[in-house]
Amino acid sequence: MTRPKAVLFDCDGVVVDSEGPTLKLFVEELATCGLPLPLAEFEANYLGLTVEMVARQATAAGARLPEGWVAHFYARMNDLLLAGVPLVPGVSKVLDRLDAAGIPYAMGSNGSLAKMKITLGQHGIEGRFRAVLSGQALNAPKPDPAVYLAAARACGVDPTSCVVIEDSAMGARAGLAAGARVLGFSAHGPETATAQSLLSLGVRLFHRMEDLPGLLGL
Repeated sequence: MTRPKAVLFDCDGVVVDSEGPTLKLFVEELATCGLPLPLAEFEANYLGLTVEMVARQATAAGARLPEGWVAHFYARMNDLLLAGVPLVPGVSKVLDRLDAAGIPYAMGSNGSLAKMKITLGQHGIEGRFRAVLSGQALNAPKPDPAVYLAAARACGVDPTSCVVIEDSAMGARAGLAAGARVLGFSAHGPETATAQSLLSLGVRLFHRMEDLPGLLGL
């Protein structure tokens, strides 16, 4: 792969290892609202969606969500994340390598800015990114490419010269629609439903963050 002029990261599951506990919380909440789903099925069908998008899709699938459920879920999720979430192993060294190579990087997430402030703030890395952007705040969540187009602008780079790092098909579609090259991070190997959905989009997978610098030509 040609060395990119900028790298654009998703947040949850790519930089911060928050996806596992958050997905389990979704599954628990939906089960109490009449929509029991195996974790793998939830991941295959809902990964990468905003909480509001999950609520709409789950309601269409038969969940009986009470009024105010979205706010209730955000409160529970933020409490969960405030208890502490680790970085994805190896990601700090990736950022170090990008800094050493003089390659700017930014973040584009479907998560809220408040959530990213919680998770990134625990590790003091928010300021390392040229921008930390939320598709929600832009009123254009992924798969809309707006958040990655804005992230590329923050880096001063044409999106076609960027590489997007994503772990969901929803996010990968946003990166591809922005005109960027996309690499799919699948920490649990190539056989998961999420990995297969990334492959179906023609996205190259990698499974260890330590391998990313080599893929970027660093």
